[in-house]
Amino acid sequence: MSMKLHTFTIDPSAEKGRLLSLTRRMLPEIPEYVLREAFQKRDVKVNGVRVGLDAAVVPGAEVKLYTRDLQPKHPLVPIVYEDANVLIVIKPAGVSCEPDTKGGKTLTQLLSMQMPNLLCEPLLCHRLDNPTEGLIVLAKTPQAQQILQDAFRNHRVHKEYTCVVLGTPSPAHAVLEHYLIKDARNARVHVTPYQSRDAKQIITEYTVLQKGECARLKVRLHTGRTHQIRAHLAFIGHPLLGDDQYGDREANKRYKARRLMLCSTRLSFELDGPLNHLNGMEFNCTPSF
Repeated sequence: MSMKLHTFTIDPSAEKGRLLSLTRRMLPEIPEYVLREAFQKRDVKVNGVRVGLDAAVVPGAEVKLYTRDLQPKHPLVPIVYEDANVLIVIKPAGVSCEPDTKGGKTLTQLLSMQMPNLLCEPLLCHRLDNPTEGLIVLAKTPQAQQILQDAFRNHRVHKEYTCVVLGTPSPAHAVLEHYLIKDARNARVHVTPYQSRDAKQIITEYTVLQKGECARLKVRLHTGRTHQIRAHLAFIGHPLLGDDQYGDREANKRYKARRLMLCSTRLSFELDGPLNHLNGMEFNCTPSF
C-alpha cells in the first residue's frame, strides 16, 4: 500500500491542546479515521520524533504525517449548484472561510484543489463560522460577488439554519430582539437587552422542531451579526450543543457533543439583474447531526 506524506508547521502562538485535533484542522481533506490510524500507528513525527494519540500541540514545531494514499469516495466540499457566475456548496464543519491564526486550508483553497478547472479561486459572498457546516454561496467573478454581497446586505438572500440546543425553548416559536456587543480582542460577542452606542440590534426567529432534553430548532436570521445564533440562544438559556465558547462545557461532555450542532440548511434568493435566474430556486441540505 502506498503512503503519502503531509507536512505542516504549527503556528508559534498556537494554543495548547491535542495534536490530533489541530491536525484535523490543518488537513481537513483527510478523513478523520485515516488521521486517527496514523496516530495509532505512530506514523506522525513532531520535530523528527514519533508521537501517538496522546501527543500535545508543540508551538512552532514541524509535523510530518504519513497516511494511506486513498482516493476519497466523495468530494470534501459537496457542490449543490454551479453556473458561470455562482457556486453553492456545503461547507464542512472545521473549515474556515478565511485565513485565521489557527491555520488550516480555507474553503476557497479546498475548492481550488477540488476543482482544478476553475479559472480563479472562488470569491466569498458571506461567511460561516469555522465550526458551522452547511450551505454557502461563492461567486466566480467580481461582478457576481458584488451583486451577491449587496443582496446579503439588503436581506435579499433568505437563510435558515437547523441547530440542537440544551433544553426546549418556550414558547415553541418566537422572534427574539436584543442587542449585541462585539468584543474583538477576545473574539466573542455579548448579548444585552439594552441599547447602547456600541450595541447593534439582533433579531433571531426560532421554531421548535423536536422537543426534549436537547431540542432541535429551525432558526431564521433577520439580522446577520457575528456569532448571532450561538450567542442569542445562549442568552435565553438554551445554548447550542457542542458550543464550548457560549454554551455549557459539562453538558457537552455529558452528551458527547464534540462539535457545534449548527447547520445552514436552506437558501433562497430575491435578486434583480443578471443573477435573477436564481429567484424561485430553493437550495437545501441535511445536517450531519
